[in-house]
Amino acid sequence: MAETKSKTTQPTPKDRVAEAVQDQVDVAEARGYLGVAVDPTPNENYTLAGVTAGKRTPESDPEYAREVRQQLDDAARTR
Repeated sequence: MAETKSKTTQPTPKDRVAEAVQDQVDVAEARGYLGVAVDPTPNENYTLAGVTAGKRTPESDPEYAREVRQQLDDAARTR
């Protein structure tokens, strides 16, 4: 699992609105939408030719997204 990018130490308020917001933030973090991680996917995978050829992108293939997050996590740990 990708490590969280936020370093918040404040406790989350115990109300439904805060819980709903936190749930959405958790989903976004799990999908890799938050943070400054660099996508190692080649740019040609995002072109029309790449998409129609079935080249993988993290946005279109959840398994590939997990692989990319794992690569980024491993790279971050070696720094």
